Amino acid sequence: MHSSDARILRGAAIPSGLAGLAAVAAGLAVAGGKGALGAAIGAVVVIAFFSISVVAVSYASKISPQMMFTAAVFSYITKIFVMFALIIAFDGVSAWNHKAFAWSVIALTLVWVAAEIRASTRAKTLYYDPEPAAGQAAGTPSGTPSGAPSGSDTSDSSPEPSAESPAQAGTAAADRGR
Repeated sequence: MHSSDARILRGAAIPSGLAGLAAVAAGLAVAGGKGALGAAIGAVVVIAFFSISVVAVSYASKISPQMMFTAAVFSYITKIFVMFALIIAFDGVSAWNHKAFAWSVIALTLVWVAAEIRASTRAKTLYYDPEPAAGQAAGTPSGTPSGAPSGSDTSDSSPEPSAESPAQAGTAAADRGR
């Protein structure tokens, strides 16, 4: 896991854990032991589900940037199916208070999202290629010079733009191919 991803995970998990403790205390005060158990189970579900997403996307980012979206979507779909399975499996169980469970899930989801946004906006993640260290080549492997925004191609190998319209340029290219 990248250090920035671990920082974001900690930045969201710690406030959510503290909010989970508050939800357990509120569940205990409102609905007794069953309320506390429902809130605790809700806290575990939220923290586990959101942590799985962060870990999956972080792992996928090591493979390739294109895999990040796939990992995020598949972890989301998997979590939806697991949640449906949990709801079906625990339908009619009276060991905990369902309202305390539901309210703790809602509250902790809001806390997690807010904390993750806060941690992400405070993270110092580079969006450009940094200057190369001494002894490295001047350009990056992608062909962008150091300091240029990622994804930009500033190589001098492309021809100068012409004053032709796109239609004229297409016709000229077709004539050269004959």
